[in-house]
Amino acid sequence: MTTAADAEVVIRAEGLVKDYGDTRALDGLDLTIRRGEVFGFLGPNGSGKSTTIRILLDQLRPTAGRAEVLGHVPAAGGPALRARIGYLPGELAMDGRATSQQLLEHLVRLRGGAGLARLPELAERFGLDTSRSIRTLSKGNRQKVGVIQAFMHRPELLILDEPTSGLDPLLQREFLTLVREAQADGATVFMSSHVLSEVEIVAERVAIIRQGRIVDLDDVQTLRRHAGQHVSFTFEGHVDAGVFRALAGVEDLEVEVADGTTTLTCVLRGEPDALLKAAAPNRALRWSAHDRELEDLFLDHYRVPAAELRADEEVSGDGH
Repeated sequence: MTTAADAEVVIRAEGLVKDYGDTRALDGLDLTIRRGEVFGFLGPNGSGKSTTIRILLDQLRPTAGRAEVLGHVPAAGGPALRARIGYLPGELAMDGRATSQQLLEHLVRLRGGAGLARLPELAERFGLDTSRSIRTLSKGNRQKVGVIQAFMHRPELLILDEPTSGLDPLLQREFLTLVREAQADGATVFMSSHVLSEVEIVAERVAIIRQGRIVDLDDVQTLRRHAGQHVSFTFEGHVDAGVFRALAGVEDLEVEVADGTTTLTCVLRGEPDALLKAAAPNRALRWSAHDRELEDLFLDHYRVPAAELRADEEVSGDGH
């Protein structure tokens, strides 16, 4: 029996595994995305982002595990389920002599007429000349077509793979406005990207995927706290760096000695109390501390040796 809590889950993935021959692209991936949230899905090429999306859209079948989208197993949802989803693929396969207007109107017919009234408004907002044939369009203009077709029928769920690729900065901003408007209308947005700044602006929760596994998942502010602070002290004279290196939460300590001073820089995760107490016996000439960005946390995860995350597997770029 479906509970009220289940009805609020728009995407559920449990133990998803996907193998391409001997290559494991997904390795026990779990996700729960609730109605009305904007969810960021971060990872570089080869991490498993696009494979996850293709399973959610029934373009691929998992080797093991289970996925549900809007309460349905993707393979059983059929056209009725697809009509409730707006999908923007990372690689847009569009060509031919048809104009973008003809292509978009064709999609409207496939969706039972949904989206026709909104088409002119979105074309104007994104500066798209819909009279030009698809094959003459630049990458940026093709991306505009992709964005418009994903949003025009006001879907319940938007699945967006690298959505701002090819868009100029002004249109990237317009896209983010469109995402906020969709959320305000009750839509759920699943946004896969490697552009961390745009995800940080609109997403409430973010998952970081590496080699087919979720390595971090939380709200944006908590993830930024996970990223820690960048701290620097410049002391007069010699300082025993080993005292600082031994402190819990101090990472990547670097020491520079010059002109009778010692400068220590480090990443600090957690409370600064122990670090400040260790510094107190020395004469500090200057110091600074500032929060690190979500991008820093992302890079931290990708600097971790692969063997620490998976001792027996190595995923190649085939994992998308």
